[in-house]
Amino acid sequence: MYCGGYRTELKADDELIALLRGVAARGVSLAGLWNGSWFLGVAGLLEGYRCAIHPEHRPALAELAKATQVTSEAQVIDNDRLTASSPAGAFQIALSWIGGLYGKALVEGIEDILSFEESCYRRIKVSPLVSVSAPLREVISLMEANLEEPLEIDELAPYAGRSRRQLERLFKEQLGTPPQRYYLELLITEARRLLQHTELSQTEVLVACGFVSPSHFSKCYSSYFGYRPSMERRRVR
Repeated sequence: MYCGGYRTELKADDELIALLRGVAARGVSLAGLWNGSWFLGVAGLLEGYRCAIHPEHRPALAELAKATQVTSEAQVIDNDRLTASSPAGAFQIALSWIGGLYGKALVEGIEDILSFEESCYRRIKVSPLVSVSAPLREVISLMEANLEEPLEIDELAPYAGRSRRQLERLFKEQLGTPPQRYYLELLITEARRLLQHTELSQTEVLVACGFVSPSHFSKCYSSYFGYRPSMERRRVR
């Protein structure tokens, strides 16, 4: 598996290419996540395959790998090549892989557990009845993938093909909240999940969720949940 990311430079040296080709020659299935598909492409390992890649890098991969069908899908499983363009796509690939090994029942069990967790701890989950545009889904995926080091709204806007002002309008129209508030709620709800279900200290949690100081974290937490993070009850199994 090759996992790229927002800050991953598209640069592959001879050693990496040789490694990927060697693994492929042994019949190992290869996965490329986010812009990881580009590295499979540069190694010549996507020829004749369909694939997915982060929207920013679709043109580059299409130009590089002429014999590859670069799609706009969130995830593609084509025989022994598994590629995803977003965190959600990578998650679906993982579920498909688990289902192939252990059966549909286990996948359904995982989905049930995660649905329960989300219903309890994600107060800002987008309703399936809400129509969220593709540009907004792209930005939300970026937010969810960058909790430890939150991105600025000005950094997110280009991925939606919008200006900052236009992105703020999209959030207000489709989700009823500014992007800054939406991002903060993602961070706060993730912090509560970590406090309740892990053994991380409060300091480790605030760092993992992108807060710069204990006082700021405590203030945001108290404002959102009505009590300080130090009062959160652990539920570690």
